[in-house]
Amino acid sequence: MRDKVIVITGGTSGIGQVAAERLAEMGARIVLVARDKARADATLERLRRLGAGVEHTVRLADLSSIAATKQVAAEIAATEPRIDVLINNAGALFNRRQLSPDGLEMTFAVNHMAYFVLTEGLRERLAATPQARVVSTASGAHQGAKLDLNDLQSAKTYTGVTVYSRSKLCNILWTRELARRFESVGVTANCLHPGFVATRFGDGSGGFLQSLMPLAKLMAISPEKGAETIVYLASSPEVAGVTGKYFFRCEVTEPSLEAQDDAVGAWLWAQSLKLAGADERVA
Repeated sequence: MRDKVIVITGGTSGIGQVAAERLAEMGARIVLVARDKARADATLERLRRLGAGVEHTVRLADLSSIAATKQVAAEIAATEPRIDVLINNAGALFNRRQLSPDGLEMTFAVNHMAYFVLTEGLRERLAATPQARVVSTASGAHQGAKLDLNDLQSAKTYTGVTVYSRSKLCNILWTRELARRFESVGVTANCLHPGFVATRFGDGSGGFLQSLMPLAKLMAISPEKGAETIVYLASSPEVAGVTGKYFFRCEVTEPSLEAQDDAVGAWLWAQSLKLAGADERVA
């Protein structure tokens, strides 16, 4: 990974931070996209100690905002002539329905639209980089989920876990569609289930769910273990050319039947374009 450029969201804690550190140890230059400046600065200092002489950087952005995500993508595209790997990892779960700055349901905005908008904003840089990769953190929580095509923003009914599961289903559907669109330029797109990991995830979800998190995390795996598949998909020559797949424990795994519905994936792509205020583009 020496001299490779890796853009990562959600890289200041949990599995994202571990992945960033492991990839920095392998020689990559990390571009962190983060919301919290203090955590970003602390992570940046750790990365600099791991990769002596490598100029890792931070870009601050609120990924729940489409405008802010477009802005940070434009900043990165303007300063990075190549992007070897984009790791979409930032995510959240909200026990109560909240709206993003754009009026979207917050879980959908952070867990799906941020992936979509950031990747679209970096599309040209990825396409111009030989054998570039997009790696996105999905979840086994997608199992049993189904999108309500008449209520994509969960305005009619809302349950935190159900809406989170749908957002992770979106990650897989979108990855498959992205892989198809990127195939002609040699960019791969894969997603993964990291396992249930003991991280900060869910600590701010609110309500009864948040109170259960400390107990649930007693049975969780470590961030180091959870990050293994991210690092594998970002760096391993074994997956060069592999695209449109869903991985667990560094192996291709079949997602749910709903996650393999490419007609719904194409519909989701079209809806995401409209929500992002973007024009239809093919790499």
